[in-house]
Amino acid sequence: MSELAPAVLDIPPDQRRERADKVLAAHLSDWSRSRVQKLFAAGLVWRDDEAIEKSTKVSGGESLSFTIPPARPLELRPVPIPLEVIFEDEDLIVLNKAAGMVVHPGAGTGEDTLVHALLHHCHGRLSGIGGVERPGIVHRLDRETTGVIVAAKTDRGYQGMAGLFAERRLAKHYLAIASGRLPTARGIVDAPIARHPVHRLRMAVRPEGRSARSDWEVRELFEHPFSLVSVQIHSGRTHQIRVHLSHLGHPLAGDALYGFKPGKTGIDFPRIMLHAARLELNHPISGQSITWEAPLPPDFEDALIRLRQPV
Repeated sequence: MSELAPAVLDIPPDQRRERADKVLAAHLSDWSRSRVQKLFAAGLVWRDDEAIEKSTKVSGGESLSFTIPPARPLELRPVPIPLEVIFEDEDLIVLNKAAGMVVHPGAGTGEDTLVHALLHHCHGRLSGIGGVERPGIVHRLDRETTGVIVAAKTDRGYQGMAGLFAERRLAKHYLAIASGRLPTARGIVDAPIARHPVHRLRMAVRPEGRSARSDWEVRELFEHPFSLVSVQIHSGRTHQIRVHLSHLGHPLAGDALYGFKPGKTGIDFPRIMLHAARLELNHPISGQSITWEAPLPPDFEDALIRLRQPV
């Protein structure tokens, strides 16, 4: 759908009676709830011939129509920041994100975000569907996480990629250095994640959280008390790998927020040791099966070299 074209959501017949904003938020899974609620506040969500409130109860078998307003003129300045491009075509750009780079602007960020860099690289041509604060951004990586990240240059690229992420029709593979030695060669963490009830900067495994699954496999054990682990995630919850490995009792190296303690290993980790190594999918426009890979950054390679040295 284009930015101004009204869209129709046919609510599945088995949907129980629920608030309209929750139903629409489940459909627009790549949107934040606050952004969905702004559609209601602007009178852009209708049932039959009437605009409805976010708290209106809707049921299975009904239809909602909604309009995505055009993105406001960008207030962000393109900044010539070097980018490592893995792939680029008319609709998408795939990058190997550097450590320390914030993906999109927010409170406390400067003009050094990935969005600022993309606006310069793409000469301002980024999909507006991502919104003013994050044009083109389909998913994100934490500040300290490196590796494969995709941005959309066109609306059709954004819609196609957002659909793949929402429907989990892709495979996301990470490499991580976990503290300690995991007890088995491989395993699965299938545990819901929600905001920590006390520490608001953290997420936690909580029964009322959103479903999250991480499949892990030990790639290498060291004499030092650490493990190199590959992780495939089947959902995209905030801090998912960090939360799940900490839940197992093996927080990521360098991740003080989730319990890592340097101890007396003599090894200094400059950041959280997490790298988005590979993304596998069918291109949302061409349908071609494609794999994008990002090599390990130097600081991750240096950490592995030090871990491989005798104790």
